[in-house]
Amino acid sequence: MKFETKAIHVGQGADPTTGATIVPVYQTSTYTQEDVGVHKGFDYSRTANPTRKALEDCLASLENAPYGLAFASGVAATDATLKLLSAGDHVVVSDDVYGGTYRLFERVLARYGISFNWVDATDLGNVDRAIQPNTKLIWSETPTNPLLKLVDIAGLAEVARKHGVLLAIDNTFASPYLQTPLDLGADIVVHSTTKYIGGHSDVVGGFFATRSEELYQTVKFHQNSMGAVPGPMDAWLTLRGIKTLALRMRQHCANAERIARFLADHPAIEAVYYPGLESHPQHELAKRQMRGFGGMVSFVTKGGLEPARAIARSLKLFSLAESLGGVESLTCHPVTMTHGAIPKEIREARGVTDGLLRLSVGIEDGDDLLADLEQALAKAQILTAAR
Repeated sequence: MKFETKAIHVGQGADPTTGATIVPVYQTSTYTQEDVGVHKGFDYSRTANPTRKALEDCLASLENAPYGLAFASGVAATDATLKLLSAGDHVVVSDDVYGGTYRLFERVLARYGISFNWVDATDLGNVDRAIQPNTKLIWSETPTNPLLKLVDIAGLAEVARKHGVLLAIDNTFASPYLQTPLDLGADIVVHSTTKYIGGHSDVVGGFFATRSEELYQTVKFHQNSMGAVPGPMDAWLTLRGIKTLALRMRQHCANAERIARFLADHPAIEAVYYPGLESHPQHELAKRQMRGFGGMVSFVTKGGLEPARAIARSLKLFSLAESLGGVESLTCHPVTMTHGAIPKEIREARGVTDGLLRLSVGIEDGDDLLADLEQALAKAQILTAAR
C-alpha cells in the first residue's frame, strides 16, 4: 500500500463488535478476562488499549517499521529510548536540538550517570571522533530545531555500525511523509506526534519505532513500567490527524518554500534557514534524503532582538506560540521559548541568537501568509530605522 492508503487503513479495520468504520475510543481502564490468565490481549490500559494499538500499528507502517509504541509526549518517547542505556554509558548528540531534549539529557539523565557529547553532526567526522569506548547511542535530529541543519542519516548509520552503537533519529520536523530514517539505516525513530502527525494543535503525544524486536520489547517494558502512555482519546485524535498527513504536508511544504524565498530577498533579513533554498549548505542532501523540504522556516532579523520582537508582535496570521506542525501558522522566538533551557553561551555559539525567529508555516492561503509577513517586516524596518 502507498503512504496515503496506509494512513487511512492500517490498524483501522471495522470494529468487530459493532462494525463501526472508524476505530472507537476505548475509554476503559480495565478488561474482563475469560478465565484466570486468559484474555484477548488487553488486561489494563496502561499496558495496552485497542485505540492506542491502532495508532501504534498505523504509525509504525508509515515509518516502514514492524514495531511502534505510542507515548504521552515526544519527550516521554525520548526518555523511554534513553532508558535503553545504563549508568556509565555515553551518547553523541547533534548539537542543534530541541531545548527540551537538551534539558532532559543534561539536567535529568546526566544525574543518573549517562554522559553526552554535543557535536555538529553535519560533519560526520565530528561524530566519528566523539565516539568513546562507552558510547552506546548516537542521537540526532534532521532537520534540526531551530536552525534546520540536515544530517546525513545513511552516513551517520555507517558511523554507528562501524562502532557498534545504536542510531536514533528524531523525525519530528520531517514526518514520515517526507523522510523514513529506518530505510536509511537508523535503528530507532522518535517523534513528537503533537506536531505534524497530530497536525491540529489539539493533542500531545510521542512515538517510538524500530525494526528490532529486542529494542521494541525493552522499550515496551519501560513504557508499561513508567506509564507515560497516551489516553485513548489522545490516541484517537492523533489517529484522526494522521489520515490527512500527506495532504497537509504537501501544502506546508509549498507555503514554506514561498515564504523562505520571499524572506531570502528581503532587506530586513540577515539569514534564512530552509533546506529548499539552493543557498542552504545541505540542499543537495535534502534533495537526496527527503521527499520534500518541510514546513519549517527560520530566519535572523537585522538588528537583533527588538526587530524580532516587533515582527512577532505585528504578525496577525502567525500566532506567537510554542509548538509547531499544526494547520495554523505559528511563530516562535527560540531564545525565550523552546530553547530557553539551554545556557546563553552554548545557545549563541550554536547560532540560536536573539534575532532568530522560527516559523511553522501552516496550510492557509499562501498569498495571505506572505501579506502578513510583509506588513510585519515593514513595521520592523521602521523600528530599525528609528534606532
